[in-house]
Amino acid sequence: MTVTRMVWTFIESRDLTVMRRVHRWRAPRWMRMWMLTATRMGDGWLWYSVGIVVLLFGGADRYTAFAASAVAEVGAVTLFQMLKKVSGRKRPCALEAHCWAKVLPPDQFSFPSGHSMSAFAIVVPLILLYPDFRIALLFAALSIAASRIILGMHFLSDVVVGCVLGMMLGYGSFLLFQRLY
Repeated sequence: MTVTRMVWTFIESRDLTVMRRVHRWRAPRWMRMWMLTATRMGDGWLWYSVGIVVLLFGGADRYTAFAASAVAEVGAVTLFQMLKKVSGRKRPCALEAHCWAKVLPPDQFSFPSGHSMSAFAIVVPLILLYPDFRIALLFAALSIAASRIILGMHFLSDVVVGCVLGMMLGYGSFLLFQRLY
């Protein structure tokens, strides 16, 4: 067995363990509502609203912030759609029923988490340009990422990779637009 295969086997076994624990956990009502709300925020309307607020009230950096986040998001959508098709990894909810979440997945593939990748691709440039809002922005992005695991849409590794790729795209876009403006 190759080292790559051994690492992947280790990750998959841990992912399945976490998935089974989460799928059987009967979360308190407040947690269920928070996770359902967070995952819906990550569907796009939160980011459209943030974009409008940035353009209206973002001060001198408004165009840089909007452009960097928008370009990072386009990169995230392109990348996660490509990776999902290549990986072909089934979603946790396709492998085992969740005890309370009845959210339908947006597509059939799990790796990587598009919601997580998009959330971090968008918030990283915003955090770098508006550090006073970092706690709220990080809270929103982390809530969206956690919701994907808790609702049975993604494995832990899908979300971790999505977050890391999103951060890289967001930071790269920030650097690009810092040089342009």
